[in-house]
Amino acid sequence: MEFKHILAEKDRNIGLIKINRPEVRNALDSTTYGEMERALTAFEKDDEVSVVILTGEGKKSFASGADIKQLQQRRFLDALEPGLQGICKRFEQSGKVIIAAINGFALGGGCELALACDIRIASESAKFGLPELNLAIIPGGGGTQRLGRIVGKGRALDMILTGSIISADRAEQIGLVSKVVAPELLLEEAKEYTKAIVSKGPLALKLAKQVVHQGFDMNLDTALMLEKLTQAIVFESKDKLEGTTAFLEKRPANFKGE
Repeated sequence: MEFKHILAEKDRNIGLIKINRPEVRNALDSTTYGEMERALTAFEKDDEVSVVILTGEGKKSFASGADIKQLQQRRFLDALEPGLQGICKRFEQSGKVIIAAINGFALGGGCELALACDIRIASESAKFGLPELNLAIIPGGGGTQRLGRIVGKGRALDMILTGSIISADRAEQIGLVSKVVAPELLLEEAKEYTKAIVSKGPLALKLAKQVVHQGFDMNLDTALMLEKLTQAIVFESKDKLEGTTAFLEKRPANFKGE
């Protein structure tokens, strides 16, 4: 596929999406959202792909936020369109595991995009923030909701109300990212995570992700029932039989996603 604002490529079981607007620090606009969704859809249809890595082109930015010139023209009805919130939801609900490899500034919409990914790994040079209030608007890509669920309500309010920018080390301290690595090791580390993920049963992998996301906002009893019903599904899968048999026979499992 040909894209204007992103790069997309496949390396065996990894789909790679790079936001490719380094001249504007990988600012996000409607074209970028649409292209990311097209690339994600293509990877979702590819049974060989287990993990999608999302990153930014260049060394300065993962995604620096919304394109301010485009943002300035938006009116109240524009806020009701899927926009950034829509693409964030697509990443969160995807059947593929999504890893954000955050190579620089992840501000505003860029931070919200990272929050919608399943795992976040950051370069030592990465910076995070939701500075929308400086423009007299609020985070609109899910930041007011996902940030608090990940780092806690108090820390989320601190970041949103002050518009403060935090370092990668601070992001790791508060649980916003899983790991911080040297810039030159970022993609290599994301691929190391991929090795651990792709060795798992594909059906169990997909369902585990969905149970965590869907169950998070349920009351505990309902979420536990969701977990139990999902476990009932995988108990009847061919992969469950293969996984347990391989363990007992002390050999690598050969999962089929069935």
